[in-house]
Amino acid sequence: MKVIVTGGAGFIGSAVVRHIIEQTNDEVLVIDKLTYAGNLESLDSVSENKRYHFKQIDICDRKELNVVMAGFCPDVIMHLAAESHVDRSIDNPSTFIETNIIGTYTLLEASLAYWKTLDATKQSIFRFHHISTDEVYGDLHGTSDLFTEKTPYSPSSPYSASKASSDHLVRAWHRTFGLPTIITNCSNNYGPYHFPEKLIPLMILNALEGKPLPVYGNGQQIRDWLYVEDHARALYLVATKAKVGETYNIGGHNEQKNIDVVNIICELLEELIPNKPDGVKCYKDLITYVTDRPGHDQRYAIDASKIYQDLGWKPQETFQTGMRKTVEWYLQNKQWCDHIKDGSYARSRQGII
Repeated sequence: MKVIVTGGAGFIGSAVVRHIIEQTNDEVLVIDKLTYAGNLESLDSVSENKRYHFKQIDICDRKELNVVMAGFCPDVIMHLAAESHVDRSIDNPSTFIETNIIGTYTLLEASLAYWKTLDATKQSIFRFHHISTDEVYGDLHGTSDLFTEKTPYSPSSPYSASKASSDHLVRAWHRTFGLPTIITNCSNNYGPYHFPEKLIPLMILNALEGKPLPVYGNGQQIRDWLYVEDHARALYLVATKAKVGETYNIGGHNEQKNIDVVNIICELLEELIPNKPDGVKCYKDLITYVTDRPGHDQRYAIDASKIYQDLGWKPQETFQTGMRKTVEWYLQNKQWCDHIKDGSYARSRQGII
């Protein structure tokens, strides 16, 4: 198959691209605007493969999308391009409206126009797979409730509201225009190549430098953690095997309080890096409680039984095995982290077409 992956230089997108190139015979075209979180170094391991291609394109650019689709002739479009950091959405909602809503609309229109040019056989094969988040559902107030595919939407932040809007657009383009779409909503991802502003990599890198480990509020917020490579497997399975019009929730079966996640990181670092920065006796001493985020959801938890029943997917990693792999990866890939900190990962994009 030929697969377009939008946002393929991002955290989850790059995991999907690496999975496809390393585990299948498919051809991949990455489309990425390369904003601050897009990092081509995350694709170094596959960048020399003849089945890998890259174009620096904004998904809001309809003209460029038309050219790319006509030239590459995709069988599947996996749409991961999105602004995704909640704090940034609170500081600057307009970017999230532009990319997540207008960008998705533009991509849908370009995909529909392309799909209409295909013959009946190719039309029946084509899929538009929209990758979304469990944050569109809002939060859970009980201790046993789970998000299902039928949970009403109730987004809390500009980020989750923009993703909810994009989900609605995708469903509308399927029902109104017949575009063959699939939607997945995932829980919190973690693992290698995660941009350092997010909780887990931020805690790892701050601890290694002896910096404070900032925890929002009382740290009791609960998230369902999904190892990114497990997610990549699920996404490819959905894109190639799921029925048109279906929605699947993808979760890691790993509910953890934020403070417990930070404590686990500290314990792993005590084992793996016992020689601490100057002045640090115990990594946990670096934990610092800060003012809670506005509108902070308290609990997310996904019921992922449908994807198991329909497609046979379940996560391979437990939180313990995935966290150890994650911490070890950051310890072994300090250059990748350093290039983000000093900005050189962005400067290396100059001259890209």
